[in-house]
Amino acid sequence: MSAMFRALENRNYRLWASGAMVSNIGTWMQRVAQDWLVLTVLTNHSGTAVGITTGLQFLPMLLLGPYGGVLADRYRKLRILRWTQSAMGLCGLLVGLLVLTGSAQLWQLYVAALCLGVASAIDGPARQAFVSELVGQEHVANAVALNSASFNTARLTGPAIAGVLIASIGTGPVFLLNAASFAAVLVSLWRIQPSALFPSAPAGNGKHPVVEGLGYVSRRPDLVLILVMVGILGAFGMNFPVTNALMSTTEFGMGPGEFGLLGSIMAVGTLAGALMAARRSGPRMRFLLLGAITMGIFTLIGSISPSFWLYAASLIPVGIGSMTFLNSCNTSIQLSAEPQFRGRVLALYMAVMQGGTAVGAPLMGWIGTEFGPRWAVAVSGTVVLLTAFCSVIVVSRNNGLTFRSQVRTVFVRKVHRDRNIHDVETKEAA
Repeated sequence: MSAMFRALENRNYRLWASGAMVSNIGTWMQRVAQDWLVLTVLTNHSGTAVGITTGLQFLPMLLLGPYGGVLADRYRKLRILRWTQSAMGLCGLLVGLLVLTGSAQLWQLYVAALCLGVASAIDGPARQAFVSELVGQEHVANAVALNSASFNTARLTGPAIAGVLIASIGTGPVFLLNAASFAAVLVSLWRIQPSALFPSAPAGNGKHPVVEGLGYVSRRPDLVLILVMVGILGAFGMNFPVTNALMSTTEFGMGPGEFGLLGSIMAVGTLAGALMAARRSGPRMRFLLLGAITMGIFTLIGSISPSFWLYAASLIPVGIGSMTFLNSCNTSIQLSAEPQFRGRVLALYMAVMQGGTAVGAPLMGWIGTEFGPRWAVAVSGTVVLLTAFCSVIVVSRNNGLTFRSQVRTVFVRKVHRDRNIHDVETKEAA
């Protein structure tokens, strides 16, 4: 099997990946339907309301995520995932029924987003750490990248499908379809063979497990840098549902089809970034920094794009940069964190990222509503770029290298790798 897909040799991982693909498509369909419902049906194009809904969905990860990490380190991740995935499907079902019966109100969407966030706070650390148990340490980097590719393939198709369905039959059925999609991942979870997993030893029953996890991270400067960057970029750079909704409707006067299309176009970039990561053997700090810089530059370009289609085109390199950054962060943690702390470190990573999004979403929505969507996008790109350059300075000082030398190393290694691949293919053909 190609090196890009080597993790799929594992039967348990194939089951997990197939179920997750279907569920992820449904999740992206619901995200578009939720934003459209709040923006156009329950409010009069209120970016603030969309931001609050997004914030409520991510806020529980900030508050409860570390405790979800404790659960992931102490108990069987497979069992945790069966419960959390069921709860998340139930949230979609209830909202869909409310919309179809014509009784949906804004406060109900807020409550549903909060409940979904609570389930996600417990689900996220277990799901991320479960990757290592599915494939073992040897194929973790590839499995993380393939998960990202699967997620972004769904991101490519889900918003487009949602846009068509919203325009033709409304938002209610989209929520119901998402609820039904969770059946796929639940079936895959029940078919996974526990005997073929690579479980890590459970963490001890310490009196302060969350404090222990924080202490472990504080002793790791590399992890601290990752978490600081993730927090800032999550707050200011990754509120795409808010900024895309405002740009497509308020700035360019587009409908649900075009709004959904923005998510699909951006997913072209994120999918490309994930597939490029799948070819790499492991994480490198320089890829993390280059991803953040790319994301910041093209977000700023998007803020001054004169037309809808030019703005949409700018989202492709934004997607490549954001996925390169996030995949490098995730893989670095998976491979470098000690197994008994992995769940808590991943939980802190997700809490910082989604907590940052929860804090930043209402702020970006307010900026877009009060000063215009372009200002919200411009602020996003500026903060991301400044954060990336400051991180470059920190890494360069610690390593005694200039950023130029790090960039040169990336491309030199890429040329050598491509030559080696070409040589191998030539020998095989001969």
